[in-house]
Amino acid sequence: MSELEAFDPATAKHVPKRHLGRAVVAVLLVLAFVWLAQNLASNQALDWPTVKDYFFDYDVLAGLGRTLLITAISIVIAVIIGGLLATMRLSGSKILQTLAWVYVWFFRSIPLLVLLVLTFNLSLLWPEISVSIPFGGPTLFTEETQNLVSPLVAAIVTFSLQQAAYTSEVLRASMLSVPQGQREAAAALGMTQGRALMRVVFPQAFRVALPPVANDTINLLKSTSLVAFIAVPDLMYSVQQIYSSNFKILPLLVVATIWYMVVVSVLSVGQYLIERRLRQEPSRARIGATS
Repeated sequence: MSELEAFDPATAKHVPKRHLGRAVVAVLLVLAFVWLAQNLASNQALDWPTVKDYFFDYDVLAGLGRTLLITAISIVIAVIIGGLLATMRLSGSKILQTLAWVYVWFFRSIPLLVLLVLTFNLSLLWPEISVSIPFGGPTLFTEETQNLVSPLVAAIVTFSLQQAAYTSEVLRASMLSVPQGQREAAAALGMTQGRALMRVVFPQAFRVALPPVANDTINLLKSTSLVAFIAVPDLMYSVQQIYSSNFKILPLLVVATIWYMVVVSVLSVGQYLIERRLRQEPSRARIGATS
């Protein structure tokens, strides 16, 4: 019997292919990481004792809390407004489509820092805000804009409105990814257009929109450092206030950097767990249907 005839694929041992180039690159990357970590740990300019002393400082933690507060409120408002804008863009009304398109165009055209400063100085455009009954009716409410639009309010309004423009495009694309047959089936069951959106389209679009919305949340968190320009005591501003008095610039910047990395890492892990759960749900549904 020849060797070819005696070969049995079912019992043959699989020998993995060796990739020498990948192993060399991996070793070089590990060595580079070790060198960088050792260099940073022994670098006297970083002043690690100062980093340790201020890492849990009250002002730093308070600034971190405001950063998280701005991020959380802004992304929630952005998703709500973005959902409305996406629905308007997909509606049959040309007026609603145009209004939504103008909103997205406007807020995507202005740099975030410029928009932040403009919102903060809104009192220069409208010194006071008043609410009155139209056609000569009495004034119901009047207040100076400077008192209403505080630095924190200006930050939340700015991030919410601009992020809504980007989120609306994500939600619109996610809604368009739902097959048209789903909408036709909902209409055949007697559902109204609004009910079909809430019961059929939105749940399926949510699965597609979640990863990019999570990425937008992480980007929004990092962008909140811009509020230091309008004196909102967030993490970056709090660190600046501290090193402006003790001149420990680099160690305090390291403190801010580490906290940003910690929060982003937590958000990234949460995003990964949610995406893994969503990937498992369809298979579970199929298993339940066949059992």
